[in-house]
Amino acid sequence: MDVMTPPEYVAARAVLLDALQALGPHLRAVVLVGAQAVYIHSGSADLATAPTTTDADLVVAPGLVADEPLIASAMQRAGFVQGGQPGTWLGRGQVAVDLMVPEALSTGHGRRSTEVPGHGRFFRRTQGLEAAVVDNDSRRIAALAEEDTRSFDVRVAGPAALLVSKVVKISERLANPKRLKPKDGLDVLRLLRVADPVALAATLDGLLLNGLSADATRLAVHALREHGTRPDGPIPSLAADAEAGFEDPDVIKASTVALVEELLESMGFDESPDGRAAGILG
Repeated sequence: MDVMTPPEYVAARAVLLDALQALGPHLRAVVLVGAQAVYIHSGSADLATAPTTTDADLVVAPGLVADEPLIASAMQRAGFVQGGQPGTWLGRGQVAVDLMVPEALSTGHGRRSTEVPGHGRFFRRTQGLEAAVVDNDSRRIAALAEEDTRSFDVRVAGPAALLVSKVVKISERLANPKRLKPKDGLDVLRLLRVADPVALAATLDGLLLNGLSADATRLAVHALREHGTRPDGPIPSLAADAEAGFEDPDVIKASTVALVEELLESMGFDESPDGRAAGILG
């Protein structure tokens, strides 16, 4: 284990591996998202705040889930217990693993929970994760503790899909500012710092043309324009708050704005009256 890796991150990775082991027959239906996926792509991104998280987030694509074993039973056999929120499973040390289904793939009328056919309503319906089902690739995920030799191949959401989910999450939480987390803004900055803007724009263009991911991606692109292109906007401000005490807030805000603008320019985003990006959001 890297001496700089926070112990809570080491614990979160271990519990993630517990979940992946439990979900073995279902792994083709699972995509890693959230902070752990962001850090796989970005590392430190030359930021002072060390990558860390206290949980793990997994997207489940209902159409790819195996019939057996039942997911709830598999999680329980692995030592997980249901948490207080739909889709939350608590593992060792009360570390949470969230099993989520993209809103566009969810069924029923529940506000927070959804059903995976044959596996019950043990999943959280979440907007903004649709892109993760489209933009992902297989990665080998290993433990962060030296004594833990486990590793698993699992699909990990790509930078574009993670950017979509993070920006949609921030946009939704603006209605309830107490739910905003500075680290989400910093994760946006991490992704923008390490991704090539032209390649990122091309992937976002593709997501906008995909029937499953188009709506979420369109929402994210508009939210980036509205909330990420001013130094005092929510996304730059959250990123600066997360780096408070380490970096000059004005520098972090300016860096975030510059990278958002570079991405939008690479996408051909214009200032047309209807606010659409030329050629991609029509």
